[in-house]
Amino acid sequence: MNLVWGLSMIIIGLFFLICSTVKSEFIVYRLMVARSKLLWREENRVHRFYQFTGLIIMTLGALWALGIIWSP
Repeated sequence: MNLVWGLSMIIIGLFFLICSTVKSEFIVYRLMVARSKLLWREENRVHRFYQFTGLIIMTLGALWALGIIWSP
């Protein structure tokens, strides 16, 4: 089960990383950017935030899939 959830986290992190790098016009990403812009004020800071978040989520997902963290 760790493998399934870990791979899911990696896919979500990859989505964040790719969309923020190319500044995607995908509707789900644009909605997240619009929401985050209220906090960060500048759109470039929002994209950088999602790049960083994507990397963290991918790293944690890989560790979880390998059973290094959160394994019973």
